[in-house]
Amino acid sequence: MNTNLICTNEHISKSPFPISVAEMRERYLKLYTGAVNDVLRFNYQMHASSLPACYAPLREEMKLAGLAFTVKGGPDITTEGEFEMRAEMLEAIYEDSVVVWDCSGDTVTSQWGEVMTMAAKKIGCRGAVINGIRDTKAILELGFPVFHQFKSNTGMLGRFRMYHYLKPILMGEVIVTPGDWVFGDIDGVISIPQNIAYDVLLATEKLMFKEDEIREMVESGMKPTDVVKNGGYF
Repeated sequence: MNTNLICTNEHISKSPFPISVAEMRERYLKLYTGAVNDVLRFNYQMHASSLPACYAPLREEMKLAGLAFTVKGGPDITTEGEFEMRAEMLEAIYEDSVVVWDCSGDTVTSQWGEVMTMAAKKIGCRGAVINGIRDTKAILELGFPVFHQFKSNTGMLGRFRMYHYLKPILMGEVIVTPGDWVFGDIDGVISIPQNIAYDVLLATEKLMFKEDEIREMVESGMKPTDVVKNGGYF
C-alpha cells in the first residue's frame, strides 16, 4: 500500500494521489467498469481485477468509488466481544472509503443493515461490498450504495462474526489491500491497486474519448471493417 496513505479513526489525512480523493471519486463515477477493466488488462496485463460477479448493486443505477476499507469474517457461533469489535470497526472507517467484506463464503446471514449504514454514512463512507444485507428499505431510503449477493433477515450475531479489519483480503481472485481503489457499477466491482489508480483514471478517460469517436463512425453508417481500418474496434 502506498505509504502516503495514513489511516486514522477519523479520516485519511492526505490523499495518496496527485489529486484529492474527492476529485478522484467525481471523475471515476463518470467512467464505467468495462472501460476500466480494459485498461487494466491491456495496459497493465492485470487479468484478475474484478471481484466475483455475484456482487450486484442493490439498484441498477448505484455506483460506488472510494478507498478500500477491508473486513474479514466468517460463520462463527461465538459472541463474546462481537458487538465491541463491530463498534470499533465502524469507528475506524475513514472518509471516502468503500467497506469491502470477505465473508468466507457465508450464504446465510446479513452482515449489513440500517444502523451500520447510518454509522458508516455519518463518517463519510461511500458504499459497501458485502455478502448479505437486511433492512433493505431503510438502506435504500438512506441512498447508500451497496453491492451484495443476497438479502437475509438473519442477523450475524451468533452465526457470523468479524475476525479482523484493515488487513489484505481475498475476494475471488483479487487481493484487496486497505487503501486500494474500489469502483463499482451495474456491471460489477473492480479493485485497482492504489499505486496505479490515478494513472488508470487518466488512461480510462482517454479510452472513453476514443470510444466516442468509434460511436460516431458506427452511427455515420461506416462498415465495421472500415471502422477497424480507422483505428476502431468492437
